[in-house]
Amino acid sequence: MAKYERQFYPGKSVPAANRRRYMDPKVKLKKLRSVSADDVVRLMGHRAPGEAYKSIHPPIAEVDAKVDCPIRKIVEPIEGAKTGDRVRYIQFTDSVYFAPISPYQRAWMYMSRYRGIDTGTLSGRQIIEVRERDLERIAKDLIENETFDPALTGIRGATVHGHACRLDEHGLMFDGWQRYLWDDKKKEVVYVKDQVAIPIDTKVYVGKPDSQKKLRGRTTIFRADGVDMRDDKEVTDFYIRIHWLRTLGGYRPFDVKGE
Repeated sequence: MAKYERQFYPGKSVPAANRRRYMDPKVKLKKLRSVSADDVVRLMGHRAPGEAYKSIHPPIAEVDAKVDCPIRKIVEPIEGAKTGDRVRYIQFTDSVYFAPISPYQRAWMYMSRYRGIDTGTLSGRQIIEVRERDLERIAKDLIENETFDPALTGIRGATVHGHACRLDEHGLMFDGWQRYLWDDKKKEVVYVKDQVAIPIDTKVYVGKPDSQKKLRGRTTIFRADGVDMRDDKEVTDFYIRIHWLRTLGGYRPFDVKGE
C-alpha cells in the first residue's frame, strides 16, 4: 500500500501557495513582531495580567483514577485540559483588501496546526475557542506571525463589522468601536480597548502595517484586481470538481463512482 501523503491545496499562484504554507503545520510561519504575553492577555480581556487561571473542573490527574475512559488512554490532553481551565476565545476580523488571510482559511489553518480547539467561520471574522492557557499561547502566535497585519487584521470579540469597508487614510480597516488607532508619532497601530471594546489601562502597540506590495505577496485572497482565481487553472478545476461532486452527491449519488 502506498504511503499516505497529506495534501493541502492546489495551484501555482501566490494566494494558492500561501494557503498551502499557512495550513501545513511543518512550515514555521515568520514572526514579524513581538507582543508581550501580558499585552495579549490585555487584548483578550478574559483575566487581568498575573491573575490566576479559573478552573471548571479538578486537574485530570486527580480524577483519572476514578474514571475508566478509553479516550483518555489514547489522547494526550492539552495543558489547559490537564489543569481544568475554562474555555475562552479570541476572534479576528480580516479585511477583504488583501489581508494576509481570510476567515475560512483561518479555519483550515487552526484545525491543521492546533489541538483541542473549536472554531467557527462568519463572513468577515473567525473565532477560536480553547482552554485559556492554551488560547493565550495560540493568540500570541497568531498576533506575532505573518497571518496578522496591524492595519488589515482586527482583534474583535464583538461588533466586528468593517472588513469590507474602504480603508482609511492610513490604510486601516474600519472599526466602529475604534479599538485601535493610528499613532502618527510612532507610525504604528495601537490598541486602546480590548476585543469587546472595554478601555484598557495600558496601550498595546502591534507594529507598523506592511506595504501593499508585501501584503499582496503573502495574502491568501484571490481578487479580480490582484490574482484572479480564474487565472490559476489548478484552483479553478479543483472548485469546479468539488461543486460538481457536491451536486451529484445531493441529487444523483448513484452517479458518483470511484470518488
